[in-house]
Amino acid sequence: MIATRSTINLRNIVSRVCAKYSTLPQANEVVEPAEEPVETVDLKHPDYFNVRNLFTVKDLFDARVHYGHKVGSFDERMTPYIYGNRLGHLIFDLDITAEHLRQALNITAHTAYRDGVILFFLRGAQNSHIVEKTALECGEFAHTRFWKGGIFTNANKQFGEATRDAAKMSIATIGIVDSNCNPNLITYPVPGNDDSPAAIQFYCKVFKAAILRGKEKRKEHANKNQ
Repeated sequence: MIATRSTINLRNIVSRVCAKYSTLPQANEVVEPAEEPVETVDLKHPDYFNVRNLFTVKDLFDARVHYGHKVGSFDERMTPYIYGNRLGHLIFDLDITAEHLRQALNITAHTAYRDGVILFFLRGAQNSHIVEKTALECGEFAHTRFWKGGIFTNANKQFGEATRDAAKMSIATIGIVDSNCNPNLITYPVPGNDDSPAAIQFYCKVFKAAILRGKEKRKEHANKNQ
């Protein structure tokens, strides 16, 4: 998932990208950025939007977030997030995952509060409908097809994946990093299973809730000052 602050150019870029490459239905009109929030929210607050109550460690376990890839595919940069292994598969430390996920949900809610553009990104047809539905329900964007290099950077395909494109544009990224991934490529990495339907549904549920909390708080502050 890619999150940015709202500017006219970025919002229009994402709108055009989704219209061209995504399977989501697009509106005909150009969406203009809203005014700045009427009230400043402290970014240093540990949990201004109370995202900690969106899930428990048991919820992570029930969604199979703890279940990593086979031991042979392990990326050593994921070592700090691993609890151990069972039957040849790596197991994530869910206490660590929970803290990283809460941090990611917090920054997501802040981005939504500031009317930022949030793009859900997934490669894999199996779960694409879940991600696209989530984006629609919270009024954001989704891209679930092959990422053509240079969409953000207007550069050659050699610049590679969405995370690299985002980094070149100083766009913050939140990503689910499985045991075979490099977490250093993501601004806010969340260690956990990245491909099972149960895990994808869980991630979509909590990120949707965080986005809606940010937008609801923005609306509440705007109404208070009318």
